Amino acid sequence: MALKTINPTSTKAWKKLEAHFKDIKDAKIKDWFTKNPNRASQFTVKWEDFYVDYSKNRISDKTIELLLELADEVDLRDATTKYFEGDIINTTEGREVLHTALRNPETAKVIVDGKNIMPEIYQVKNKIKNFSNQIINGDLKSYTEQRFTDVVNIGIGGSDLGPAMVVDSLAFYSNHLKTHFISNVDGDHVNEVIKNLNPETTLFVIVSKTFTTQETLSNANTIREWFLKNAPQKAVAKHFVAVSTNIEKVKAFGIDETNIFPMWNWVGGRFSLWSAVGLSISLSIGFENFDKLLSGAHKMDEHFKREPFAKNIPVITALLSIWYNNFFKAESEAIIPYSQYLNQFVTYLQQGVMESNGKSIDRNGDKVNCQTGTIIWGEPGTNSQHAFFQLIHQGTKLIPAEFIGFAKPLYNNNEHQDKLMSNFFAQTEALMNGKPKNEVINELKTQGYSEEEIIKLTPFKVFQGNKPTTTILINKLTPESLGKLIAMYEHKIFVQGIIWNIFSYDQFGVELGKQLANNILEEISTKTSFNNHDKSTLNLLKHYKDLTK
Repeated sequence: MALKTINPTSTKAWKKLEAHFKDIKDAKIKDWFTKNPNRASQFTVKWEDFYVDYSKNRISDKTIELLLELADEVDLRDATTKYFEGDIINTTEGREVLHTALRNPETAKVIVDGKNIMPEIYQVKNKIKNFSNQIINGDLKSYTEQRFTDVVNIGIGGSDLGPAMVVDSLAFYSNHLKTHFISNVDGDHVNEVIKNLNPETTLFVIVSKTFTTQETLSNANTIREWFLKNAPQKAVAKHFVAVSTNIEKVKAFGIDETNIFPMWNWVGGRFSLWSAVGLSISLSIGFENFDKLLSGAHKMDEHFKREPFAKNIPVITALLSIWYNNFFKAESEAIIPYSQYLNQFVTYLQQGVMESNGKSIDRNGDKVNCQTGTIIWGEPGTNSQHAFFQLIHQGTKLIPAEFIGFAKPLYNNNEHQDKLMSNFFAQTEALMNGKPKNEVINELKTQGYSEEEIIKLTPFKVFQGNKPTTTILINKLTPESLGKLIAMYEHKIFVQGIIWNIFSYDQFGVELGKQLANNILEEISTKTSFNNHDKSTLNLLKHYKDLTK
């Protein structure tokens, strides 16, 4: 059964939210704390090692009540059941959306086309486990009988962003293998990565579902040519493995069939790190830790599937996002992890959120009549405080922010962690409270400024406050906690898509530029005259041709 197609703006809850918004749009968060001493506890979800405090948001009890009504009215529960049970909810491509099945226990049953897919999933998981262990332990060696020292993941989009983010985030748990990622078709980048690698001790993982992706195959062919300058053709089979469904093309590349790891159509690229696409993760941190990552994600799946919406972390965070996007007209969200390990986390989420929910056609095939999608951006704290926090604190835009922090450091350096986390807590408090005029004046007086100087400086030093934040405090950055966090955002994306009545799991917007690029590449390669382009593009192409003669 397909998803229901309910226009959110036609619901009773949406109309109530519009009226409610007018009543509270100028209300102050800190005033709600004064009126309700229990607000912080009331708007906090404690679950396993997660502590999610959303009390510093521009919401009242009534706001949450109406947002939950909206979730019920669009029948989010029915959609969630279909999501987990393998209904074809990616209707435009005729596919199930079952990345959640990849982290199920082996005893689970998920039926696709009349067949339980769990045995097949565990067959691939065991293959990942055995291969990873053999490479890490040195049982599988290079063509010169040496242990592998480096792994290069060649992919793009979901075949790169997810694995690269996890490997970076869990660097603390890495083994002796150095892991590198090549995605961009930029040849300079390819050569920069391989220039210091030893071809005799490097393993290459090519990730491409169809084995036809231009960027990935261009990079793979360039690397194979480089490799074969130092090695015989038969060595390709020992140094290259593939994650793909196109067995024949992979074999034609020179990869041994035993080194092909399958993918499935029911896993979208940007949610594929849990599959064999995560092979480079397993190689980097070991299969045991990779499995813990999956286990954490499964725990969040169960929380999302079973917890009442009022205490459901992905649902609450998604509803807050709807509230700001559609009623406050905030177009972006900042995600600020207070851990340098999560340096690539926001880049990963940009694809997950903006490729999924950047849609203007609803599930009925009609133009949407409300804003969908959010612009996701951010950087780890405290770096971000010295970069863009000025805009959040004193700029003209409303930018809701999610702060992610970990209580315990991995290297037990508590002095540094206390400094890091003092900033984490201080920023959300400062964003809420701001700095009123009378406080600024008193501070300037204490600092010895003259009356004239105080009058001049005061407007510049006032902070309006009332800036909304959600705090996600986690005990420690572990493979399991990261799995929970990634899955939380996956389900948040799903909830938003259901409420906006859009299809979150296709990405036709990615295709147009690819098609045009192929046409232009042919014109450049064959040195034919450029045609069928607008005047600006024609001029640019001619200038490029002149520069590259």
